[in-house]
Amino acid sequence: MANNTASTGLKVALGIALALFIGTGIYTSSLYKDKQKNEQELTQQKESVLSDLNIMAAKYDVALGENKVANQSLIDARERIQGLIDSLKVSENNVGSLWKYKKKYLALQDEMDVLLTENDRLKVENMQLATTLDSTNVRFEKSRMFNDSLLVQNTALANVVENAAVLSTANLKGFGVIERNNGKLIPTERARRSDKIRVCYTVAKNKLVQSGDKEFFVQVLDPRNNVLGVNEQVKFGEQSLNYSVISKFNYENGNLDICEFVTNNTDDDFEKGLYQVNVFNANELVSSSQFTLK
Repeated sequence: MANNTASTGLKVALGIALALFIGTGIYTSSLYKDKQKNEQELTQQKESVLSDLNIMAAKYDVALGENKVANQSLIDARERIQGLIDSLKVSENNVGSLWKYKKKYLALQDEMDVLLTENDRLKVENMQLATTLDSTNVRFEKSRMFNDSLLVQNTALANVVENAAVLSTANLKGFGVIERNNGKLIPTERARRSDKIRVCYTVAKNKLVQSGDKEFFVQVLDPRNNVLGVNEQVKFGEQSLNYSVISKFNYENGNLDICEFVTNNTDDDFEKGLYQVNVFNANELVSSSQFTLK
């Protein structure tokens, strides 16, 4: 009788142990599946955030591509997005980390909405300004055709500064000249035959500039980038300028043709090569041209 009781107890114990083992296995399997499911969901959410960030970066690329002038705010925002993308790719797959990146994404989304809206506004304004400028240039050209056919061919610089309170130049050119004993000047492209460099330009009419004595600084650079002429220096605050000749004239609110002569610094012939001519109004470059002596 005692043996039967013991045998029955052992069977019961074994049954309980087996049930616990099976239950533990089932629970462990369930936990493993839940873990896999959670990791899969986190990976999917991470990929979703990465996709959203890449779409946002693409929008910035489009906006930057449309701007002729670099917009530093857009560039900085684009770099922040790329930094977040790089960081998210190597981050851990956990809820806390993913939530941190989601919050950063939402903040960048708000920033992008503001920046792109402002960028669109600036594009519209720039288009309107371009249209106004085109219309102004057309009217300006028509009026100038009746007064001076030469200035019709001026550079865009003279057209742009018509309504600015600064003097500008047009038709700047430099060339070598042979100086005869009777004072006659013969243009030449030969470096060896050139006695002087002649620089000619036109001071453009501007009603906003007061009449009176004015001056420009003419700078002629030889093929070795040496300053020809007097090669003296004038300072404007912390800036300095080496010039070949000071071009002084009396401005009377009309177009004015001016020519200056620049000599070589030595008794040697002028060098062959490309020469650069610059005209400065104080320390501001107003026009530039090149010519070649053979």
